[in-house]
Amino acid sequence: MKLTGAQILWESLVREGVTEVFGYPGGAILPAYDALLDYPIRHTLVRHEQGATHMADGYARATGGVGVAVATSGPGATNMVTGIATAMLDSSPIVCITGQVGSRLIGSDAFQEIDITGITLPITKHNYLVTRAEDVAKTVREAFVIAKAGRPGPVLIDITKDAQQASCIFDWDAAAPTIPGWRHAHPIGQEQLARAAALLNAAERPVILAGHGVMISGAMDPLRQLAERAHIPVAVTLLGIGGFPASHPLNLGMMGMHGEAWVNTAIQEADLLLACGMRFDDRVTGNLKTYAPHAKKIHIDIDAAEINKNVRVDAGLIGDLRDVLERLLPAIAVNERAAWAQRIAGVRGDAAVRDIQQLPDDGHLYAAHVINDLWRATTSDTIIVTDVGQHQMWEAQYYHHDAPRSLITSGGLGTMGFAVPAAIGAKRARPDAEVWAIVGDGGFQMTMCELATAVQERLAIKVAIINNGFLGMVRQWQEFFYERRYAATPLSGPDFVKLAESFGIHASAVSIRGEVLPAIADARAHDGPVVIDFRVEQEDTVYPMVPAGADLDAMIRRPNPIAETGAD
Repeated sequence: MKLTGAQILWESLVREGVTEVFGYPGGAILPAYDALLDYPIRHTLVRHEQGATHMADGYARATGGVGVAVATSGPGATNMVTGIATAMLDSSPIVCITGQVGSRLIGSDAFQEIDITGITLPITKHNYLVTRAEDVAKTVREAFVIAKAGRPGPVLIDITKDAQQASCIFDWDAAAPTIPGWRHAHPIGQEQLARAAALLNAAERPVILAGHGVMISGAMDPLRQLAERAHIPVAVTLLGIGGFPASHPLNLGMMGMHGEAWVNTAIQEADLLLACGMRFDDRVTGNLKTYAPHAKKIHIDIDAAEINKNVRVDAGLIGDLRDVLERLLPAIAVNERAAWAQRIAGVRGDAAVRDIQQLPDDGHLYAAHVINDLWRATTSDTIIVTDVGQHQMWEAQYYHHDAPRSLITSGGLGTMGFAVPAAIGAKRARPDAEVWAIVGDGGFQMTMCELATAVQERLAIKVAIINNGFLGMVRQWQEFFYERRYAATPLSGPDFVKLAESFGIHASAVSIRGEVLPAIADARAHDGPVVIDFRVEQEDTVYPMVPAGADLDAMIRRPNPIAETGAD
């Protein structure tokens, strides 16, 4: 059948299983928007194109599928750059579709012309400039293969206006992608598996490091089986939270800069590390020269570029994590490792205050109170989406995730303003799930315009603002390393309750501990979007903290550990 390039775009997306897109129209993408009305795809109108990419990202992370964002040329496309980079660093599969000026105008500095493929080349897995209607279908099909294959990531398709308007014969079968997708040129052999198994079986003090790849590959079950069979404790990265249940007795908690003290100590004392779908990020390792100095290291990753990139390993297994673990499992011996478990329990001691259900109230409202109470009040399938900063680390410490894909956060890029739009995307992906966005007062003000999107689209996201009147994490660094010279970190803001109410959103403010649970219950009972302004202690600090570049066990500990804000 003969279709325009714009029609072929939507026809191809429908055949790829797309039912939701997030976007903002404009002149260069207008032919596509006109054609959209004839296709069974729901469009969420964002208030800023960055929000569209974060929504597509949140959608992808909540489902494991591909999220789609749409924008026009020029500023519409460049506004997507931060969201594309966020998805790239966190291996999130999104496809971004941008309009471009007519092909004859390219290179003439036409109105709203920008070389978006050139701009995004370093932050996409691949990108395309499409100038012919005949190329639209094949490009879309290839983009979805690339976004999902191997290590997932973002793909951008820039389509000229004349390619959208021109017509051609649409042949779906003829447009089948010819690219191979991900494949490992040198499949893991039995020798490599046997070497890794021998290292594991010989270890007396092993630790598993579980990253985001556990959920991307769906390796939750084989990981748990391996840990239980060999009694190996599991430490998780920030993005790995939920890949191994927090309630499991072998779960140590989060590692790294703001990880639990006993976790970092266990890593430093380990004689073997089994890294599963993680990339030895600097926030995880600290000083590479002193990182896990006594440990042999096995690294399993689908991306060959990650093996030996940051940390030299004794065995590198390149492949899909679930497949590798399933092949490795039969060779792993049962081992109680009682002495190692006892040593870790001794290091942990009574510092596990985050495991208790009630944090004492001393009259002050701390972020830890809010997040721990939210955990107690919600169910295990609740999706928490966080912004970036102190509240993000407190969430990782005080909200205990048992289910995969129940925490969505920006890890690699650390993008403030991520949470509210990503929560909208997650709610679109899983409309029956309870979705909370936990935000700081700084990050919230970056994308609070998307509250209007939640209202217009009738999306019942709940927003918990951890309002401390500072750019909290930057202030903390200034406290520790810059003699409390708080340059540009004290932060004013609007009355968030009045702001939310101006959008037609149910809102409340909380400043004492006793009001936290009732406010959460009220929000959960409301069938629309809700904003709660939690006015917490201003100069609270995330403990412990490993200074950037310091040894992993050189943690800044709480000067006088007190229960009300957590142990160190």
